[in-house]
Amino acid sequence: MTDRKKYIAHLDLDCFFVSVERIKNPSLNGKPVVVGGSADGRGVVASASYEARKFGVRSAMPTRRALQLCPGLIVVRGSHGEYGEYSNRLYKRMLDFTPIVERASVDEMYMDFTGCESLYDNNLPAFMKKLQELVWKEFVLPCTIALASNKYVAKIAAGTVKPAGVRHVPHGEEKNFLAPLPIEVIPGIGAKTAPVLRARGFNTVADIQRVSQAQMHTLLGEHGIYLFEIANGKGPDVLTVEWERKSIGREETFKHDLNEILALEKILHSLVEGVCSTLRSYHWKAKTITLKLRYANFKTLTRAESIGPTDDDTVVYKTVRALLQSSYNRKKSLRLLGVRLSGFTKREEVELTLFPADGKRSLMFDAVDKLREKFGDDVIHVGGS
Repeated sequence: MTDRKKYIAHLDLDCFFVSVERIKNPSLNGKPVVVGGSADGRGVVASASYEARKFGVRSAMPTRRALQLCPGLIVVRGSHGEYGEYSNRLYKRMLDFTPIVERASVDEMYMDFTGCESLYDNNLPAFMKKLQELVWKEFVLPCTIALASNKYVAKIAAGTVKPAGVRHVPHGEEKNFLAPLPIEVIPGIGAKTAPVLRARGFNTVADIQRVSQAQMHTLLGEHGIYLFEIANGKGPDVLTVEWERKSIGREETFKHDLNEILALEKILHSLVEGVCSTLRSYHWKAKTITLKLRYANFKTLTRAESIGPTDDDTVVYKTVRALLQSSYNRKKSLRLLGVRLSGFTKREEVELTLFPADGKRSLMFDAVDKLREKFGDDVIHVGGS
């Protein structure tokens, strides 16, 4: 019995956070936009439009630096719970076309079309274009899709045609496709590994293909073998059906170091609203709440507490405020606060045992989230005490 050819597609939503903000506010279309932290503080860019990237603006860049590079840049704070909702809807829609979908992140997913060829006229590459058009028509989200024999080649292929591209790497052509590309396209070759390889004359993937696996092992150990396999077109072709997000977090770096407890608690309350809104968009409750503190000297401290499953802003806020009060050294200023939720449970499983009053509170938060999605995060707040 011969092995069936595998067809793995990688779908990557282009500048996803910005795309959602443009749906909400069409006046942002065609303009340089970033979703990120405070424009006059130590915030960082979470997502940048391609108009902004032309000026050198990139994700994880300090917002202040982004504004220096692109004076006309528009900075949007963002509604992270809404991004999760869009991601969930798209994931469920893709299950209408293939039974196996793996979410790699909030804006990336893999789809296994193996065995589905006859459903799409035995022309899966052509269907990728139709699928891209469907995502735009139904969700107004630009995306890039690549089809290949495994996850790594599909992901790399998508990266070569962003934004809004479609690409197919035929079976047997993986090595030829990869050969002329720079070594940095390989997952695992980053800021530390790339200089080591380039110093030894490895500039393109073809340079890795020309040496032996043993030589790569001598150079980089087990990591070298991993890179050698990818460079030669190999990679995983079995998807993880159930994608589980490990944690939900938000943090804020301040414009100026702070030690005023009331100001810190106000920021903490805003962070809690953000993480709880995202949590509810997944229809989850969390059992572990973690507070992150970073002092002016960059020393970082985390404190966590486990409680009963909750998605309630007030409960989470009371817990992290208590952690702040018990762990913060008020003689020192802070430069960053963060909140992270983990230990997830599906909300419907928990609510089977809820009292009626708790059920009404869940409905209230659903209404709050809908108002925030429509009018912004600041339209309504829930009391924290």
